[in-house]
Amino acid sequence: MIYLIVAIVVVLTAVYISWRAGRLDRLHIRLELAAEALEAALTRRRAVVLELAGSRLLDPATSLVLAAAAHEARTAGPDEREHAESNLSQALRAALEQERFREKLAESPGGSDLVEELDAAIAKVVYSRSFYNNAVSVTRVAQRRWLARTLRLAGKTDFPQFFEIDDTPPESMSKE
Repeated sequence: MIYLIVAIVVVLTAVYISWRAGRLDRLHIRLELAAEALEAALTRRRAVVLELAGSRLLDPATSLVLAAAAHEARTAGPDEREHAESNLSQALRAALEQERFREKLAESPGGSDLVEELDAAIAKVVYSRSFYNNAVSVTRVAQRRWLARTLRLAGKTDFPQFFEIDDTPPESMSKE
């Protein structure tokens, strides 16, 4: 009888540990997918900004500032990435909040399409970063649990880091 109880406890413990390991694995997969979605959103935003900067619809100074910020964000190393993406957000806000910026672009052929595309890219960055940081938070909690730490269920994966940038959309986006 005692052997049966010990066997049941061992089996239940093994099932629980297996379930926790599977959950942690699923969280890491979710985190990887969120990181890829965030990277795609950031890349898309940079591409739209470069397209807008090269469209000849803006004044030369604004085009230069936007192109330089997008280039800096594209070429930034891992340590400077958050800062460079924040600078791009700030440059976008400065450009889009110029007096009659949207109206002037809407009057140009193809300008309103570019602004709509830029608005969508900016919104996608906000959502993707939020989703990624949520995935980081949940994964970190799961990795900190005593069972995951004791049995090293996360293996040799790095402790996930939040991606903190200034991604506040321009005020003119919310007015439409």
